Amino acid sequence: MRWRHVLITGASSGLGRALAEAVAAPGVTLHLSGRDAARLAAAAEACRARGATALPRVLDVTDAAGMAEWVGGAGPLDLVIANAGVSGGTGGAVEPPAQARRIFATNLDGVLNTVLPALAVMAAQPAREGVRGQVGVVASLAAFVAAPGAPAYCAAKAAVQRWAEALDATEQARGIRVSSICPGYVATPMTARNAFPMPWLMTPEAAAARTLAGLAARRLRIAYPRRLYALARMVGALPPGWRNALMTKLPAKAIQEP
Repeated sequence: MRWRHVLITGASSGLGRALAEAVAAPGVTLHLSGRDAARLAAAAEACRARGATALPRVLDVTDAAGMAEWVGGAGPLDLVIANAGVSGGTGGAVEPPAQARRIFATNLDGVLNTVLPALAVMAAQPAREGVRGQVGVVASLAAFVAAPGAPAYCAAKAAVQRWAEALDATEQARGIRVSSICPGYVATPMTARNAFPMPWLMTPEAAAARTLAGLAARRLRIAYPRRLYALARMVGALPPGWRNALMTKLPAKAIQEP
C-alpha cells in the first residue's frame, strides 16, 4: 500500500524526520509538526526535494485544541505516525516531579491528542485496499522494562504500546489498523545525552526503514532490533525486586533539562 496522505508528529529531527524523508515522493502530501520552526522548515524542504508536498506546522502535541484543529483539518489521511516524544531519567537520584509530568504530557497525552482526532478522520473516509487508514504509535523497547533510572519514560511508553495494540483489535471493525512501534536505541539528539553504552545503536534512517516495512506489512507490533527486544523481554520478566536490584547498578538516564 502506498501512502499518499501522511501526518507525522515530531518530524523536525531524529526518527520523525527520517520517516518523513523515507515516505516523501511525488504525489505524496506530508503534514509535519514539530516545536522547532527552523529544523521543521529544513525537514519540510528535504521532503520537497524528493518531490513531495510538505506542509509543516509548528505545534506542541500537548496542545489538545491545536492538535485537534490541525489533524481534523488536514484532509484525507492514509497514515498517521504519533512520533513526538521526550525522554528523561533520574540521573541516579530522584526523578524531578516537573520532568515526570512533562514526559507523561508529551509521551502519553501527546499521543492521545494525535491519534484520537486521526481516528475520527479515518473512520469517515472511504476504504482503499480494504483499509480506511493506518496509525503508528511510537513507543519504545523501554515499554517492556520498568527501569528505575527512567520511571516516567518507561511507564508512558508502556501505556501507549499497550493502548495501541488493544486499540487495533476494535478499530479493525472500522477498517483502521493501529500498530505499536518499539525501537531500541536510535542515534538522535534525544539519545545523544545518554552517558552509557547503547547496544545495537541504529541510525534514524535504518530505524525508519524497519518501521515503514512493518507498517506496510500491517504488523501489530514493530519491535527492533530483535536481539535487544529479546533482552528487554527477558529483563522485564524478572521478579520486580530482582529487576530493580539489577538495574539500579546500571547507569541512569540523565535528567531532562527544562
